[in-house]
Amino acid sequence: MGFKRGDVHLVNFNPSKGTEAGKIRPALIVQCNDLNDVDHPSTVVLPLTTQVHANAQPLRFNLAVRDALNQSSDVMIDQARAIDNQRITSEPLTSLSEWEMATVERYMKIILGFE
Repeated sequence: MGFKRGDVHLVNFNPSKGTEAGKIRPALIVQCNDLNDVDHPSTVVLPLTTQVHANAQPLRFNLAVRDALNQSSDVMIDQARAIDNQRITSEPLTSLSEWEMATVERYMKIILGFE
């Protein structure tokens, strides 16, 4: 299964520790397509949660219901994680637009201290 930056897939985050996101949940692929295209064995993702919080930027970015994403969800920008590709368990549920990905990237830069 090939992965694409900006796609949302189901990911098995179990087992988790402490405040890490756990269970099977959607996650946004943020790793560059150069690595995705060569079947790199791990992928950098941002988990989603259905516990939506208004005005939680830059910690969260809201995605409305669409395609196979059947609940409004927040992308948890502060929970970036590199996972083994075997944890990704579905075809894409939806894809983010260029504007949405640019916003996620801006929030990631803030969280990581790159801005």
